Formats: sequence, structure tokens, C-alpha cells
Amino acid sequence: MSGTTTTPERKTKEQTKVKKQPPYNVILHDDDDHSFAYVIFMLKELFAHPEEKGFQMAKEVNDTGRVIVCTTSMERAELKRDQIHAFGPDPTIPRCAGSMTATIEPAE
Repeated sequence: MSGTTTTPERKTKEQTKVKKQPPYNVILHDDDDHSFAYVIFMLKELFAHPEEKGFQMAKEVNDTGRVIVCTTSMERAELKRDQIHAFGPDPTIPRCAGSMTATIEPAE
């Protein structure tokens, strides 16, 4: 037997707690100056929602006045809200002067 002894490795547990950011909802608000087709197209372009889901959301915003279009981090929610605001007017409705309105709020 040799005179070399080994000591077992000590494993130090570094507990890194990752604090998750609270989720936020992006809320699309209803108005009379945008068609279902516009809403469906916008949701497909900005959120990659399939047409059927876009139709369901367009119906909900029309019926209730608002719909949650996504839930995400605050930074991404702000970006998506801004993209909705920048999407532009509905070309099929002559009186339409601009984009739809969206807000963000904490998801519960």
C-alpha cells in the first residue's frame, strides 16, 4: 500500500435562485374602426396565431371589448403593445385613422 491518501471531494452546493419575472398580459381593446379580417391578419403577423385562433380572439374583443392576445415578460409585453400601436390603419375601412389600442397589465 502506498502512503498517498485521497480525501473525498467536497461538493459545495451553490444555490442560485433565479427570480422569475412576473408575467404580463397584452390586452387588445375593441373599436369600430377595424374589421375582423384586420384583427385576424394583425394577430397572425405579430403573434403567429393561426387564423382560427385569430378569429376567436377577434370575436371575443368584439363581444366583450377586450381580449388577452398573449402573456409574457414585461419587456416583451411592452414590445408587443407597441407593435399593435404601430400596425397602422385598416385599409378596408375608409374612416379608420390608425391602429388598434392595446395595454399591458400584470397577469394574475
